[in-house]
Amino acid sequence: MYKILKLNKIATEGLSIFPIDDYETGTEIANPDAILLRSFDMHEMKLPASLLAVGRAGAGVNNIPIDKCAEKGIVVFNSPGANANAVKELVLAGLFLASRDVFLGLEYAQSIKGKGDEVPALIEKNKGNYAGIEISGKTLGVIGLGKIGVMVANAAEALGMKVIGFDPFISVESAWGLSRDVERAGGLDALLAKCDYLSLHTPLNDSTKGMFNDEKFKIMKKGVRILNFSRGGIVNNDALLKAIGNDTVSRYVTDFPDDELLGNNKIIAIPHLGASTDEAEINCSVIVSHQLKDFLEKGNIVNSVNYPDAKLDTNSPYRLLVMNKNVPKMVGQISTILADANVNIVEMLNKSKGDYAYNIIDMENELNEKTIKALYDIKGVVKVRFIKMK
Repeated sequence: MYKILKLNKIATEGLSIFPIDDYETGTEIANPDAILLRSFDMHEMKLPASLLAVGRAGAGVNNIPIDKCAEKGIVVFNSPGANANAVKELVLAGLFLASRDVFLGLEYAQSIKGKGDEVPALIEKNKGNYAGIEISGKTLGVIGLGKIGVMVANAAEALGMKVIGFDPFISVESAWGLSRDVERAGGLDALLAKCDYLSLHTPLNDSTKGMFNDEKFKIMKKGVRILNFSRGGIVNNDALLKAIGNDTVSRYVTDFPDDELLGNNKIIAIPHLGASTDEAEINCSVIVSHQLKDFLEKGNIVNSVNYPDAKLDTNSPYRLLVMNKNVPKMVGQISTILADANVNIVEMLNKSKGDYAYNIIDMENELNEKTIKALYDIKGVVKVRFIKMK
């Protein structure tokens, strides 16, 4: 029986992936094999010794201690792309909200309730205060061309915008999916200097934290409108407020409100609704649940952020899984111990990612505790699992 701890509400469609005869899921699970979550912050949480995997029903994983999990042999999964359409649609909404003063106009319309027959005249008199601009023919810079960035770029181009994309690490898949009419930027600064709109889609990490600072705002075109549906931390708030004050930034739309950003008429703060659709919640939970089930039952890894993707299909009765530091001679040491135990290896897969490697070894023999201990005694081995395949 596998145990799965839920730290957030997870769609029923995702939980139904786990057969009730083989899995126990709930919010009060002791010694869980896996954790399922959305936005719960795990950084201060003590990780159970029993924990094998963490499944994030969504793309962002900055609420999970990735490195700490890797050190303990805990595989962290996410579901990239499952909420991409939901985020793309809200970015497009943000694009229009940044262009037409709908937000303040709505507030004004509500403020004249009770004026009776005067309402039509007041609307006509004051509507000019909320005039906006059209997006057709304007230039949009899309920074970060993952799945969401590509979808935003293509949609904006279809709406009549000139689109420039920037991503020095663009994948082959994203490149194939990008419209041929999207211009490739030679560099970030060159893009910033000529765009009327910017849509940010970069992950938050040490190299991107606060990347939009005083220096970058000085390069931007006067009156730029910025959409941030990536992560709040990539924009330096102090620099942003300064840029708004000197009219470098005419509108800032963010899905990540901070206290200092609230109460400013040039900032449209959305309460983190990017992936908050029924469809996205279901897609994310179903995808990550399938990944957790495949890992727990077969040791296969797909869409992990801290261990390499590794998937092996076989009919062998037993499977050994070894996680280790990505250092030389590990495969040789593992193979030697298995040979000394008279284990016949049917098939073996070794994959590495960053500082860690992962081995899937299919065999005909069952392992005893002595052999498993010998594997653990290898310097650099992080975790060993032995599975009887169904």
